[in-house]
Amino acid sequence: MPVKVNDQITIEDWELTESFVRASGPGGQNVNKVSTAVELRFWAERCPALSDAQKGRLRRIAGQRWTSDGAVVIFVQETRSQARNREIARERLVELVLKSLEVKKRRRPTKPTYGSVKRRLEGKKVRGAVKKMRGKVAGED
Repeated sequence: MPVKVNDQITIEDWELTESFVRASGPGGQNVNKVSTAVELRFWAERCPALSDAQKGRLRRIAGQRWTSDGAVVIFVQETRSQARNREIARERLVELVLKSLEVKKRRRPTKPTYGSVKRRLEGKKVRGAVKKMRGKVAGED
């Protein structure tokens, strides 16, 4: 079943690979028998729905989850239910892709205004004068 990210982007089934492995943690004897942990692979490098810029941002956001062959790996073993772990993995994938769609606003370096520089220097002078008055008074012994 395809994963809908937003109105324009849908991740198709052929772009996803799911494998199920045994999870660690709670589950009693069941944890040794049932493969409930989910490893979801999204082949982002081959995804036609994402532009090159979006893929670059996704690569940066994914960090260590990005593999050398261009896939994003999401591993979930939070619950005892395989179906719920699968849902969580897909939700996390959607969150990652949505983050990669956001274009950060470029910061323009600015200069402080003439007035703010004057005020800052005046404050420094006042503070320096206060500190200077703390010393010993000349002529008193």
